[in-house]
Amino acid sequence: MSPNPERHLGTVLVVDDAPDTLRMLCDALAAEGYTVLVARDGEQALERLELVVPDAILLDAVMPGLSGFDTCRRIKAHAAWTHVPVVFMTGLSETSDIVAGFDAGGVDYVVKPVRIEEVLARLATHMRNARVTRLAREAVDVGGHGVLLLDVRQRIAWRSPQAERWLREAFPELDGGAPTDWLAQLVGSPTGHEVPGPALRAGTVGIRLIARSLGAAGLGETMVLLSSERPAAANATAGGLAQAGEGAGPSRLDVASLTPRETEVLSWLAKGKTNRDIADILGMSHRTVNKHLEHIFEKLGVETRAAAAALASRAIPG
Repeated sequence: MSPNPERHLGTVLVVDDAPDTLRMLCDALAAEGYTVLVARDGEQALERLELVVPDAILLDAVMPGLSGFDTCRRIKAHAAWTHVPVVFMTGLSETSDIVAGFDAGGVDYVVKPVRIEEVLARLATHMRNARVTRLAREAVDVGGHGVLLLDVRQRIAWRSPQAERWLREAFPELDGGAPTDWLAQLVGSPTGHEVPGPALRAGTVGIRLIARSLGAAGLGETMVLLSSERPAAANATAGGLAQAGEGAGPSRLDVASLTPRETEVLSWLAKGKTNRDIADILGMSHRTVNKHLEHIFEKLGVETRAAAAALASRAIPG
């Protein structure tokens, strides 16, 4: 089967030291519609990730130098890569080896010699699940909230990007974590109850982190919603600044007469999303996104994405 340039299913990094396996997988993935990146060992895989973050990784467990398990641990320890699903490929078939793969952060395990149809099916499922999870996570963050999942030992099992940013700002010495006594208070609080957090800084205006328990989210897990709250004095100051600028007349965005759909597209553009991301989020084709952007640029009188995003970031609430 020859590669189909009109069908792009995503980017896959294949890591294996066996040339025959690499060749077979690369040919099959390209024919299916994937863009394929190749690495011969763990160190080379990490170098590839510094340049491009793929949608999934097929990773050999046994390689010279850095093993696949150690490579996966390093990938999952990196905040920008932790969302990428890793599927192990190896001749190791003992239960202890399979458990080791999952403990290292893998989402699946296929035994060599690999069966191409099986690999393709598993890969498609995990990429779809990862994309849905990413979009859901980003939707929460775009709404101005962060999310934490706390495990049965009152540790952070997962955090959304916005939650991680706030925690790093609040507790810089804990590398994205939080004090155990505060987490214990969150786990023990009634559902819906607000637990004030530490004061943060947002520019020159002070804000306070607010945590609200959403109750059980799984076996022993607690979901916590984070939000920020400005003190009353800061709100009054912000309101005064807004009133002071009211006499300046309407902005270019105010008079552009964008449709509701165009406003949605522009809002996601201002948040740094690619056309592909916007299409996935809004449930439309890439071509439709391009058409909306053409109309937006014309109405705003700009020629580039950066100029449109700059106008939107000043006028559309984050």
